[in-house]
Amino acid sequence: MQTTLDIASHHLLGRAQIDAAALEKTLSGLMAPGVDYADLYFQILRNESWMLEDSVVRSAGASTAQGVGVRALAGEQTGFAFADELAFPALTQASSAAAAIARSGRSGQINALVGQSHPAVRYQPIDPAGTLGADAKVALLHHADKIARDADPRVVRVTVSLAGSSDTMLIAASDGTLAGDVRPMVRMNVSVQVEENGVRESASAGGGGRLSYDMFTDERDLAADYAREAVRRALVRLKAEPAPAGSLPVVMSAGWSGVLLHEAVGHGLEGDFNRRGSSNYAGKIGRKVASELCTIVDDGTLDGRRGSLNVDDEGTPSACNTLIENGVLVGYMQDKHNARLMGSRPSGNARRESYAHTVMPRMTNTYMRAGKSDPADIIGSVEHGIYAANFSGGSVDITSGNFVFSCDEAYRIENGRLGAPLKGATLIGNGPDVLNQVSMVGNDWALDTGVGVCGKHGQSVPVGVGQPTLRVDAITVGGTQQD
Repeated sequence: MQTTLDIASHHLLGRAQIDAAALEKTLSGLMAPGVDYADLYFQILRNESWMLEDSVVRSAGASTAQGVGVRALAGEQTGFAFADELAFPALTQASSAAAAIARSGRSGQINALVGQSHPAVRYQPIDPAGTLGADAKVALLHHADKIARDADPRVVRVTVSLAGSSDTMLIAASDGTLAGDVRPMVRMNVSVQVEENGVRESASAGGGGRLSYDMFTDERDLAADYAREAVRRALVRLKAEPAPAGSLPVVMSAGWSGVLLHEAVGHGLEGDFNRRGSSNYAGKIGRKVASELCTIVDDGTLDGRRGSLNVDDEGTPSACNTLIENGVLVGYMQDKHNARLMGSRPSGNARRESYAHTVMPRMTNTYMRAGKSDPADIIGSVEHGIYAANFSGGSVDITSGNFVFSCDEAYRIENGRLGAPLKGATLIGNGPDVLNQVSMVGNDWALDTGVGVCGKHGQSVPVGVGQPTLRVDAITVGGTQQD
């Protein structure tokens, strides 16, 4: 049976007419005096997308990108170059450019390239585009459109999108790493507008993962679920009242609410920020940084999940890494470069947007583990506060941990019961402070539906988030009415 390395080697090296000897020769050339490490990253990325608007397919397209990225590391310096073609002359030219950062010192040596014999498989090496015919894709778009329009007469506009990609990569490095992967991805989204008495509101819902389009067409009928959920959220907004303002207890729902955890805490636990001392978590390994109820992990090993990887973009196998355990900081997310400079080990978190981008430590699927409280009891414990059911945009300052997040769907809590829906609610706080304010953690752990995209230094990568229902005793809520 072919491994993902076999498949990647055939598609990437075979196309470029490059063999193992040529890889080793190129890496040896990169290891000029002063260079500690070098790697070659080959990639073919195939994308397709479909969009239906006003019950008509407005666009359908496909694209292919391919190339090789070359990196040489000397101390804290990084030399990086890339070529937009898979050919040996292009590889040689990019390698010469990357090696230009070499400094005086001893010449580095490379280890013989050794492929991984039995890598873990978190998803199948498929191209989703071939798993469903064009007519069936169009029918799927129309199916979601009809479900949304039939859900409520106030629906006035529906947009449905479908996308799939296949990312084939191969990494060869001076430390002997030779690894490949074939990464599928699918995504579906339904956006709606509703209108009542001249007032319009909009909302969307969707999901995806490292699977085939079958995830949308099987007996679960996720396309219908997304359509109905988008309509439900939009109708909630029609009757929402202005959010209160002030310091209030906040209950966060299970699943997608973990995006706040991702932004306010996760980025601060990435190795590069901590090596440079720019994170508020720098130098705090072994110290209490959260409530003892909080255990937070980054887990790239979940089958079929949007943020999962068989191997990361340096060829390190993905892992489930505990970052905060019972409130104590126990680890950071690392790539090889930052791990070496910090005297630690890579954690399977090296990621890049494409061959044209260099590597950084990034999150995969980041979540808080479940606790013991019943979600109903958590809501029942709040006399006057906010239930945050969904989040939209937000921002965080890595150095301070300060964040601002907008609630996409929220409700008032009065006397332990959910009340009126709210609009205009924002949560303003500090990541470590919020984690220390967590007083109840639910037993209803969930992940998001597969929609997360993480940005960092101009690069975007797919990620997952999750958490159980949890209570934060006090967060500053920015609203329009003072409570």
